Amino acid sequence: MFSFRKKPDDAAQEASWFARLRQGLRKTGSQLAGVFGGTRVDEALFEELETVLISADAGLEATQHLLERLRARARRDRLEEPQALKAALVDEITALIAPLERAFDATAHKPFVIMIAGVNGAGKTTSIGKLAKWLQGNGLSVLLAAGDTFRAAAREQLLAWGERNRVDVVAQAGGDPAAVIFDAIAAARARGVDVVIADTAGRLPTQLHLMEELKKIRRVITKADPTAPHAVLLVLDANTGQNALAQVKAFDEALALTGLVLTKLDGTAKGGVVAAIAKTRPVPLAFIGVGEGIDDLQPFVARDFAAALLD
Repeated sequence: MFSFRKKPDDAAQEASWFARLRQGLRKTGSQLAGVFGGTRVDEALFEELETVLISADAGLEATQHLLERLRARARRDRLEEPQALKAALVDEITALIAPLERAFDATAHKPFVIMIAGVNGAGKTTSIGKLAKWLQGNGLSVLLAAGDTFRAAAREQLLAWGERNRVDVVAQAGGDPAAVIFDAIAAARARGVDVVIADTAGRLPTQLHLMEELKKIRRVITKADPTAPHAVLLVLDANTGQNALAQVKAFDEALALTGLVLTKLDGTAKGGVVAAIAKTRPVPLAFIGVGEGIDDLQPFVARDFAAALLD
């Protein structure tokens, strides 16, 4: 847990982030909020809410759970106004997704090794650059390992993020990705760097030989440091909706994930997938991204997410 003191402008920054989060979730939230525009709570409202939750990719299990909780609460508290039911839904979504919220602690080891995985196009490299910026903002030094040695563009992109954040990048053209990451851990140890973020090549869970390679990379990291990797994060594109669940399951079984990074929430109406993850595969959601800016990746806070979704 970070124990840094709040700066005077922290409250303003938090307000700014909530505004960006609310704006980013508008494509999903506008559908949900629209359900509560009527004058009374009735069966038609619940049916419409069910349709909207499923279309937002909350999934059948999470949708049924939320509706059951909401119906019970409406009866118990005699909620007759749609806006009162909307406030109750914020509470119920918060309760459902709260188990995904967990403070990201990168101070327990030095260097703290973070392994990043994901499918092609999920936003891994960009997320690494933003995560490096967030860690630096919390007073930690960072070194990047360009473990995606198959795609030259990925290496160049990571080098660009390193230059932008003024952090070193260990990279080589071609070669063994595990060896690059091994060297990066050794370099971080020699230089006294706090955190190593290791990129890996994108792959589909169905590409079994590439999933085996990912397991090998994990084993090599453990050879470099018997306690590592200290975090294994899967980067997910929110646009994939329910398909994200299959990715979480496959990568979790292969790597024993410690957390998720959900990107591109600002470009999708499928933000309900967070509820689906919470109900069916509750791997902690470490960070969420709602924009292209370098500060648009922030820790997941359940209450803020639910409130922004229905604001």
